Amino acid sequence: MMTTYKHKKLTWINLESPTKDDIEKIMKDYSIPLLVANELMRPTLRPKVDVYNDLIYLILRFPVYSQKTQGSDGREVDFIIGKNFLITTHYETIDPLHEFSKMFEVNSILDKSNMGEHAGFIVFYILRQLYEFSLRQLDHIEKKIDFIEGEIFNGKEKEMVRKISIVNRDLINFRQAIRPHREILSSFELAGTNFFGEDFSYYLSDMVGEYYKVANQLDIQKETLTDLHETNDSLLSTKTNEVMKFLTIMAFVTFPLSLLAAIFGMNTTYLPLVGIRGDFWAVMSIMAIATLFMFGFFRKKHWL
Repeated sequence: MMTTYKHKKLTWINLESPTKDDIEKIMKDYSIPLLVANELMRPTLRPKVDVYNDLIYLILRFPVYSQKTQGSDGREVDFIIGKNFLITTHYETIDPLHEFSKMFEVNSILDKSNMGEHAGFIVFYILRQLYEFSLRQLDHIEKKIDFIEGEIFNGKEKEMVRKISIVNRDLINFRQAIRPHREILSSFELAGTNFFGEDFSYYLSDMVGEYYKVANQLDIQKETLTDLHETNDSLLSTKTNEVMKFLTIMAFVTFPLSLLAAIFGMNTTYLPLVGIRGDFWAVMSIMAIATLFMFGFFRKKHWL
């Protein structure tokens, strides 16, 4: 689907799941190189920035929460940037682009001039919108981390093992989408300055700054979740050790009882105490004394 927006001398064309006819049309209307047009036909595995004579081709992937996978998936956005036109291509619905299109239409209708004088400004505002959207997603993940922290210290360590793994997977996918931006934006900063002039370098630097906001927040959450994971494992290990300690002590305490029961249960001709008056209570007394002795021994060793 192709949607065209105009603001004064600027044109923004947004392609969602472009068809062959859509790509042929923009090739003809905007002199798009064949190599670029071929890459628009399908998603690209790696982000990159290519510089041509009359345009810059930028590919970035942004994490978007998916209800299907219950996690963040990297979704590609292609930018074909000319002096007075911008073509964006994506293969799935991306909410920040839809939000920006509404803002772009309002500015066009009201004839506002804050969109800038060339297409580089449109790229700047779109990327800022995408990074703000990424921060909102990280805020959502942070709420999950806060919930996990509370549950861990409320004695629900076992239940949190799976939730920690799910959030950790989400952060890993998020990082895989965002991490390449640093090198790509550094290259784009240089290419954009040469393409649009030194006056635009401030906006390019600010664009890089928006990325670092997301990257820093992501690193903080990753470290926090790692610490919570270690804490949860320690608490689980402590509980397991306590159970094992209790079972071990009970095994040693009952060992003399089992031994005595086995001895007095032997089918032999002669057994001490057996047959005398009160033999049952005598045996039970010996067992009780043995039990008390074992408890006293464990207390002396500080095992209880």
